Amino acid sequence: MARPNPDLPPPAQIAALIDADGRLSVKATPGARAEGLSVEEAVLHAKVRAKPQDGAANTPIAELIARGLGIAPSRVRLARGATSRNKVFVIDRS
Repeated sequence: MARPNPDLPPPAQIAALIDADGRLSVKATPGARAEGLSVEEAVLHAKVRAKPQDGAANTPIAELIARGLGIAPSRVRLARGATSRNKVFVIDRS
């Protein structure tokens, strides 16, 4: 059975959370049943299926953010929080 598409907010809603330096704060929920992004209280919440072992959830979160913004995954990189639930990603705007 194919996995359903993740729930994603509109790209403009995600982009509004990116600061002037291109940083995006994310609260991660690894090991979730379903993947998706949501905006709650001006914070982006990312749920991914990957387990929180040795930073294994970081790449799927970055890919999910890229998909939500409609950009290439190579333009999203983790800046802080490799082993924390609270992460900061940098979005390359060029």
